[in-house]
Amino acid sequence: MSVPGLLVAAPSSGTGKTTVMLGLLRAFAEDGLTVQPFKSGPDYIDPAFHLAAAGRNSFNLDSWAMGAGLIDTIAGRAQGADLVIAEGSMGLFDGVAFSGATGHGSSAETAVRMGWPVILVLDVSGQAQSAAATALGFARFRDDLSIAGVILNRVASPRHERLTRLGMEQAGLRVFGSLPRRGDLVLPERHLGLIQAVEHPDLDAAIAGYAAFLRENVDLAAIRSAASALPQGAAGRLPKPPAQRIALARDAAFSFTYPHILEGWREAGAEVLPFSPLADEPPDPGADLIWLPGGYPELHAGALAAADRFRAGLIRHAETRPVHGECGGYMALGAALIDKQGVRHRMAGLLGLVTSYEKRKLHLGYRLARLNAPMPGYASGAALRGHEFHYSTILEEPDSPLAAVTDAEGAAVPETGSRRGQVTGTFFHLIAEAE
Repeated sequence: MSVPGLLVAAPSSGTGKTTVMLGLLRAFAEDGLTVQPFKSGPDYIDPAFHLAAAGRNSFNLDSWAMGAGLIDTIAGRAQGADLVIAEGSMGLFDGVAFSGATGHGSSAETAVRMGWPVILVLDVSGQAQSAAATALGFARFRDDLSIAGVILNRVASPRHERLTRLGMEQAGLRVFGSLPRRGDLVLPERHLGLIQAVEHPDLDAAIAGYAAFLRENVDLAAIRSAASALPQGAAGRLPKPPAQRIALARDAAFSFTYPHILEGWREAGAEVLPFSPLADEPPDPGADLIWLPGGYPELHAGALAAADRFRAGLIRHAETRPVHGECGGYMALGAALIDKQGVRHRMAGLLGLVTSYEKRKLHLGYRLARLNAPMPGYASGAALRGHEFHYSTILEEPDSPLAAVTDAEGAAVPETGSRRGQVTGTFFHLIAEAE
């Protein structure tokens, strides 16, 4: 039997759904429930916040990048939980236009596939009864999607709440709660979205505050009773480990790893050996592979440039064994990184890549890559699905292109990644091999 669940979504980003998500996770956990969090879409920051709120690892579910078997395998992480709460990405129906063999990547697809009713978080500031028209449109947009009800957010006054509720009643929509406007319930952000959970000055106290706020203003019992789920299908396989002993960079500069990737490595028997480049730690000399995930190297470029023991360990390893970097990790493997002030910082020099944040340019979207050469864990010719999100500009990328890369609509993108000897790097964050 599948664990009953709900998906917390919104008409757009910036409505407060993450605050609601964290408050619900913590409130139900405080009530003694085992709550399993999930994140719909390719976000690699929110799951760490979910873990802090629920005390249980959160996993991404992605209908564009993952096949049905992998989705069901990851959803099986809810086994033993009392309740599932998933968080949507962007607006509920937002995804890509071209789907190919998989879905469009929207949160609505995730909810329908898993049988989770949706709780819609509505920012009702600047409107009253008109908010019901928005909610009603969302409720009727897909016949196969269930909208359990709404949570009204940023309500200005008792009169504002009364008028907004009246509109919802006229539309036949259930109101689970009404959250008064409060400026102190905002998570700090930077250019890639929320700051990382490890950087929050007092995350546990903040989440406890969200939970208390929801207890005062939301019907938790009604929300729990609205949860449901479909039976799971046949399980697939988590991504296999690219080596037996993997030295994994893990600190404030390198933290963007999808939880299902690490879970797959560990469950297959691989040994993950964390180390901190920011602390100038070299990778384990006995590792078979060094993997540098994405993160914020641009915020720590000076420290990385001065990390001589880390750099020496990378270079020594690369003489005989593979090294791979994703996005920020790829930049750190390059020749140089130019920060937003225009200062050039030396990087590892294992690849010729030079990137700059002096003039920011957004690179965002799903990526389908067909490898021109082997990458750790994958043979030449393999097709990989991933996601790219950064603001750096490529100034130099002289090495051999690692892959032919297209976006979700099939258009070629110039960020092909690089290879030099046993060193490889990509701007996309790997999610799964294409099925």
